[in-house]
Amino acid sequence: QGQLVETGGGLVQAGDSLRLSCAASGLTFTAYSMAWFRQAPGKEREFVAGINKSDGSTYYADSVKGRFTISRDNAKYTVALQMNSLKPDDAGVYYCAARVGDISGTYRYTGAAYAYWGRGTQVTVSS
Repeated sequence: QGQLVETGGGLVQAGDSLRLSCAASGLTFTAYSMAWFRQAPGKEREFVAGINKSDGSTYYADSVKGRFTISRDNAKYTVALQMNSLKPDDAGVYYCAARVGDISGTYRYTGAAYAYWGRGTQVTVSS
């Protein structure tokens, strides 16, 4: 059974940087595309960034383009999210997710497309 564990959340000030990491186990990591979602209080969970299993293509929500970078290390079974120039609107619980196959289609924005989820890590951004 696959397991995803997120780390790296915390309290930062607006403009600061934070790096989240997700460690995968119990699954063939190279068979999965990986993504980060987030959920703020009172809001729906939303796609933040994703990286394809096959060609490493990356995808970002418009709100984080140019500020966030997703990467994966297939040797270590990890995926990271580097977040720069953080804004209060970036606050929320960040979840790591894994999908068998690619995420090149619009289904990547849909939580149901992902087979495994972590429990999340809290990111708080003070203004």
